[in-house]
Amino acid sequence: MRYIFTLLRVSTLGLYLSILALNLLSALLPSYAMGEQGLPIGAPPAAFGSSIEEWQERSFSGNTRYEMVNKQGVEVLKAHTQGNASILFRELPVDVSKTPLLNWTWMVDRTYGGIEEQSRAGDDFPARLYVVAQTGFLPWETSAINYVWASNAEVGEAWANPFTDQAIMIAVESGDSCVGKWKSHTRNVADDFKQHFGKDIDQLAGYAVMVDGDNAGLEATAWFGRIEFSAEP
Repeated sequence: MRYIFTLLRVSTLGLYLSILALNLLSALLPSYAMGEQGLPIGAPPAAFGSSIEEWQERSFSGNTRYEMVNKQGVEVLKAHTQGNASILFRELPVDVSKTPLLNWTWMVDRTYGGIEEQSRAGDDFPARLYVVAQTGFLPWETSAINYVWASNAEVGEAWANPFTDQAIMIAVESGDSCVGKWKSHTRNVADDFKQHFGKDIDQLAGYAVMVDGDNAGLEATAWFGRIEFSAEP
């Protein structure tokens, strides 16, 4: 059976909606709980946990450089942008009726000062983690939530992507106070889709990471530790 994984991302020219038809992988991510306070700030994360070959890249404006590196003794994903944007995605069904909690760790080397993140010209983030769900019967009826490390928005602030109302941005981290330190987060994906789209979802179509600076011509590096889903924190 084939699903459509719709990546909601745009360039400075306007709405970029790309639909890719890929075979779904059969296995779910292993359950592993890591709460918001489960990892001390600055502590090394769990390893990224999957081969980069299991992910696919889509370019929007040049290519963010994605590579596996050793950081603090563990293998993590490094992403570096120099005014460009590409997304690294994994089409993998996740049963959020059983494992609704998304757990991850990340770190950035800087944030972007002086940009208006809720505008088209400032829609750049030093780190993003997407989750995508099909929310209608047609293949292109998809919605996405972007959990972002914001530069200026307040933690907890949410807004519609400036190019499409089918993508919601949620600032889970913001500013420079934790730059250079590992941070861990947990979000209830099912609850977030219900709150922001009014949809009850049982399954995700996939998820993705991105570090981008194409709209404002900026540079940043982020590192991602393990990304996984669990039933309990």
